[in-house]
Amino acid sequence: MTKASLHLLKGIGYLISTVSVILLAIVSWSSASQSPLLVACVLGGAATSIAGMFCRWLSYQIEKREEER
Repeated sequence: MTKASLHLLKGIGYLISTVSVILLAIVSWSSASQSPLLVACVLGGAATSIAGMFCRWLSYQIEKREEER
């Protein structure tokens, strides 16, 4: 497997993880919407999970650019 295809696979993996977080938040929304605290937890949890995956993906992109130099 080439480095380019490995980086693409990582990106696809993070995209799939992001979609799964969104789907889980949607499923949880009906019961969570009854409590402001639960709404904050669902939204905060989904947002931080997606932000964390974005940071990891971005670190791989930075490493890839540094390796190409």
